Amino acid sequence: MSENFTRVKINFYGGAGSVTGANFLLEEDNGIKILFDCGLVQGAKDDPINTGAFPYDPSKIDYLIVSHAHIDHIGRIPKLVKEGFRGRILSTPPTREISDIMLVDSLGILGKEAKYNKRDPIYDEEDVRLAMTFWDEGIPYHKTFDMGNFRVTFKDSGHILGSTITELVYNGKKIVYTGDLGNSPSVLLKDTEVITDADYLIMESVYGDRNHESHNVSRDMLEDAIENTVRANGVLMIPAFSIEKTQEILFEINKMMEESRIPLVKVFLDSPLAIKVTDIYKKYKSYFNDSAMKEYAFHPNDGIFAFPQLLRTLTTEESIAIKNYSNPKIVIAGSGMSNGGRILHHEKNYLPDKRSTLILTGYQSVGTLGRLIQEGAKTVRIMGEEVRVKANVVSITGYSGHKGSDALLDFVSHTADKVKKVFVVLGEPKSSLFLVQRIRDNLAIDASSPNYGDSYYLD
Repeated sequence: MSENFTRVKINFYGGAGSVTGANFLLEEDNGIKILFDCGLVQGAKDDPINTGAFPYDPSKIDYLIVSHAHIDHIGRIPKLVKEGFRGRILSTPPTREISDIMLVDSLGILGKEAKYNKRDPIYDEEDVRLAMTFWDEGIPYHKTFDMGNFRVTFKDSGHILGSTITELVYNGKKIVYTGDLGNSPSVLLKDTEVITDADYLIMESVYGDRNHESHNVSRDMLEDAIENTVRANGVLMIPAFSIEKTQEILFEINKMMEESRIPLVKVFLDSPLAIKVTDIYKKYKSYFNDSAMKEYAFHPNDGIFAFPQLLRTLTTEESIAIKNYSNPKIVIAGSGMSNGGRILHHEKNYLPDKRSTLILTGYQSVGTLGRLIQEGAKTVRIMGEEVRVKANVVSITGYSGHKGSDALLDFVSHTADKVKKVFVVLGEPKSSLFLVQRIRDNLAIDASSPNYGDSYYLD
């Protein structure tokens, strides 16, 4: 550490005024440049942030810190490398491992979008492979390391496996980037770690204007939906994100069946990506909370993500064959917002069936099919066809991977005595501004919601 300190500036790009596309730049005057995340904007088709030039020179970036492996936080990393980035990419070990398969998986969707819009894909598999060569093997929680004059530590955000809160100490001041903050207590993961001494806080606000029902209520809602769909001899469809949501749902269904709370029906995990991610989860049991670890002790052979009724459908042929199994049945498939993936085939087949049910367990971005269905659309377009929505639609928020408004406010309150400024990002404008006002009114803290392109010196 040279300790030749200058001024530090934070620049807000993707994720300022939006939920997805996280991308923020921290830079010393005449010194190193650190990116926080480099994600895809999701929802809008062919968003110019995804396809256009970066608002900085990628070749000048020294470090990229990756908070977690969701595509809206990592999806533009290969593009960054393609356009000149040659620095170091830093994350926890699980984030690196999951990101590798997530980025390869995204190539298919990006290729289809590019073909539809008559342009080249924003990156290819060679760019993904090159990006992984700049990615360090992984840094565990609580191991402090130096990046020039910045002393950096990762804390557990409790959002998904390996997700981080990043603390950077510079000239005696602590800058904290939350990434996404988990909805603790989680079914599987340890609670979000408390931050008590931040000078500057850059925080998410996906649910800045609303709260979730409790996990117990959500579990009861899931159980009721399964029982009602089985009774009606329908199909229960669960569009699930491949990371965390799928593993939580498998854990819950397994436990309900073991306790004879729901009937023993076939459950299809119809997502090659989710299957691969679940296998990575099995490698990192030390990241789980005590409750999940106790369940593992009772399942030494098959673990907590496998049970006799579960069928994992890796191939296209296996996926197509699901329709040949008699009802009732449960299908878990990606993508979580129904903006791609195998869930579209099941929704096309079963949304017109009033005996069936669609459960939405995660955030649905504006412009996605999931959001349209959640908002009550009676007819939707799936793979070029008009599909009537007659199935029951159930939104369950307690399985959200994000803190609700009260929990976000509580997170800030622990550092209220020291924090000088809170920057509220990663939320729809209405949500971010609502949280800003709550922080000002309840904690008397200077807070704002930056716009794309805004910059602030952290004096």
